[in-house]
Amino acid sequence: MRTTHLGGMLLAFAACLPPAAATDAAFAQPQLRVDIGGRKLNLHCDGTGPTTVLFDSQAGDAGWAWFKVQPEVAKHTRACTFDRAGYGFSDPAGRPNTSQNVVEDLHKGLAAAGIKPPYLLVGNSFGGANVQVYAYRYPDEVKGLLLIEPQTEDETARADRASGGFIKQVYAMVAQHNQQCLKEAAKGFKAGGKGMAECIGDPADFYGPALGPRVLAAMKKSSYWRTVVNEYRGFDASDAQLRALRKPFGDLPLLVLTRGVSPYANPDQPQSAANKAMEDENEKIHQELAALSTQGAQRVVPGAPHNIQSAQPDAVTAAVLEMLKRID
Repeated sequence: MRTTHLGGMLLAFAACLPPAAATDAAFAQPQLRVDIGGRKLNLHCDGTGPTTVLFDSQAGDAGWAWFKVQPEVAKHTRACTFDRAGYGFSDPAGRPNTSQNVVEDLHKGLAAAGIKPPYLLVGNSFGGANVQVYAYRYPDEVKGLLLIEPQTEDETARADRASGGFIKQVYAMVAQHNQQCLKEAAKGFKAGGKGMAECIGDPADFYGPALGPRVLAAMKKSSYWRTVVNEYRGFDASDAQLRALRKPFGDLPLLVLTRGVSPYANPDQPQSAANKAMEDENEKIHQELAALSTQGAQRVVPGAPHNIQSAQPDAVTAAVLEMLKRID
């Protein structure tokens, strides 16, 4: 599923989540910025172990999206997040963050940082598409895939058909929202203003008192919203890139986590037939994806929304540790 920040929605979502732990402070500054050809990519790594767990985030978000999961995983092995170009502490690029470009940046960054394979790749949403491309491009480096509500090449068309055309309307609304936020950023966000509320909200509600202000500062920049707009525009290209690579994963250990709560359902009303059809199709896509590996499995996380690592970080941590047992 394609997602990005929608200020008011993000605020409502954050209000339902537990407060950030003290670990949020560790993500409030760059850790390892490496040169990947005239610009720098930021990686954040902790822990030691034979397998490195690499996390990639949903659209519009930096590596700090994993601040509730990465420290727990790092107690068992080396765990690394990274900021795609233009997010967090990574420099912007003169090209959009398509899956191929993200994978190229990450591969160069890992080499520059001396972070050697094997890797267990973990990706949510757009990050889920990116790590699939990485596994296809560099199969000898990857020992397993954990895909959390992953974006797939035909998901948009299938979900749109199942929902009776609803999904493309939502995506058009998000694209318009991103453009409007870019305009607001160019003018300068004002505290208490409508633009601030609709585009950003108060990230500290979710990210905590140390990391929250860093996220706020990042989201107020025009460069951030320009990256969001270009990343979203590049989704069709990313879909095509994944489609061109698509084939079975062989016996690669693979686990797909599926949301238990629809992001489009009204909690105060019975589930509509269109929403049920869309959610059924989403799970079917994930089941088909898991079936591409002889060691694939798909699992619904009850009560979890699209970004499961934010709402139920313990479930994601447990899934990572489960995968590590399977591959080590």
